[in-house]
Amino acid sequence: MDRSHRETKLPGPDDTFSPVFSSMQNVSEDSGQRNFLDGPSPYRTRPDNSSSDEALKQIKTANTVSISPELFEKLYLTPQKAVKGDLRGTFGNPTPIALIGFLLSCTPLACELMGWRGAGGNGAATLGAYYFCGGMLMTLGGLLEFFLGNTFASVVFCSFGGFWFTLGSTLTPAFNAYGAYASDPLKPHEGLASAGFHASYGFFLLFMGLLCLLYLICALRTNIVFVTIFFGLFFTFVLLTGSYWQGAIGHASAAANLQVASGAFAFLACLAGWWIFFAQMLASVDFPFQLPVGDINHFIRSGSDRLQDKERFSA
Repeated sequence: MDRSHRETKLPGPDDTFSPVFSSMQNVSEDSGQRNFLDGPSPYRTRPDNSSSDEALKQIKTANTVSISPELFEKLYLTPQKAVKGDLRGTFGNPTPIALIGFLLSCTPLACELMGWRGAGGNGAATLGAYYFCGGMLMTLGGLLEFFLGNTFASVVFCSFGGFWFTLGSTLTPAFNAYGAYASDPLKPHEGLASAGFHASYGFFLLFMGLLCLLYLICALRTNIVFVTIFFGLFFTFVLLTGSYWQGAIGHASAAANLQVASGAFAFLACLAGWWIFFAQMLASVDFPFQLPVGDINHFIRSGSDRLQDKERFSA
């Protein structure tokens, strides 16, 4: 064999290999035995000075999977923190499952609220999507996020899964939610236009808006796209609440205008949702280019970082 080429030396049993990757954070630290060749790591997917959105930045060893905090927030929509075990490296990312369930339910509803091409009926035409896309897929995604240790994403997806199930059951005649407000039991559909139903259902929408406001504040630790989603949803529910309450007092014109405005904000949230869903799909197949999502977690430092600084200065 031509020995003019550089020989590759395998590490001996007493050798220790301690790679240091800048701006990388290990998901699991129990790495076990290493079998790397000398020289630069063959698992580096990008140079240190490249953008966090350029490629799927994963560094895999025999027992660990490490990704940058920016990519983690892009894939899981929650700040990265260490958890026990290696489920994230064993199973796929459930976040796109919940996202597509949301998008296939909310996007048609937004168009119906705006009355495009004569659409209407409070979204009753897409009732099945509320159950089997919004409710089922978002709840499934939320449960899977729970097992991966992603608390924020889990709560968001499960709560919206419950919202879609609630909306679907409200519009299902068998639940008699609106039929209870009908003056004629033989005409339950009249309850949808009753003042009592509008005034009562508005409270549910109001507190969904409050929930989205809390999510909006928490999303400031993730990225701009996720913030845009909750920004749009917050105003969607606030305007829908106003629409129902205006309808309850007989102001049909104002109610209709507020409904159209709520649909516009819902459509804004859906556009941001489609963007981040496409970004996650590109990252999942290691596509040559990636979509930016506007990481902003560095603007608000984590509480654990502040605590470490405080302990360091007091030591």
